[in-house]
Amino acid sequence: MSRALAIFFGVVLFGAIRLPLEHRLTESHRALHFRAVDFNLDLRDQLGQLGFVAALSGFRSLVADALFIEAHVAWERTEWGRDLFLFRQVTTLQPRAILFWDMAAWHMAWNASAAAMNDQSQPRFALRVKAQREYFALGKDFLERGIKNNPDKPQLYEALARLYRDKYNDHARASEYFTKAAVLPGAPSYDKRFSAYELSYCEGREREAYEHLRALYDEGEKERLPTLIKRVKFLEDKLNVPPEQRIPDAER
Repeated sequence: MSRALAIFFGVVLFGAIRLPLEHRLTESHRALHFRAVDFNLDLRDQLGQLGFVAALSGFRSLVADALFIEAHVAWERTEWGRDLFLFRQVTTLQPRAILFWDMAAWHMAWNASAAAMNDQSQPRFALRVKAQREYFALGKDFLERGIKNNPDKPQLYEALARLYRDKYNDHARASEYFTKAAVLPGAPSYDKRFSAYELSYCEGREREAYEHLRALYDEGEKERLPTLIKRVKFLEDKLNVPPEQRIPDAER
């Protein structure tokens, strides 16, 4: 009986010590934007046996790097299905690695989509377009999930803005995500300019775009780049800005 009581009180004591430690660890993970991973059979199917074991151990980084190399080989061989499978494993194992999300999106939305559009084995143009758009969507999904895991990093917002600009021709959403990137710590100064550039292509938002671009122009020489001057002059003409309020013609 005394042995059983000793074990019981030992378990209670261990629980009392463990709970505050787990609470602090959970809060630390939340502060770092770690998202919980549900270690179940679905995850095992997604990761495969090796990846699942790595997720339960201390080898997640090592296995993710090895799988990333395999994904690069799959890209060289244009094995797009395998590339997608491997990048899903890599990003699940290392959700805070910006490079993995960015490369996964690039391979899907740029490389695989181009291969699908130029697939001569598919004679139907409509089906090639459908496959291309599916790869666009896969790239967008990688970036959106990457942002959820890394909401404090500007790089993936920039990548999503470029995807909206280059693949969807959606200038409003591109401007939105360049703006989101611009306000984050460590964002490059060009994010503000790119946001205003994209806004200048949006019908009905010319005045807003002009005000942003003119404010950047007024900051000084470092912002007076050829593209910015060109878009300002375009909007001055479109908005019928009075001559005395326009930037000098010599800056065309």
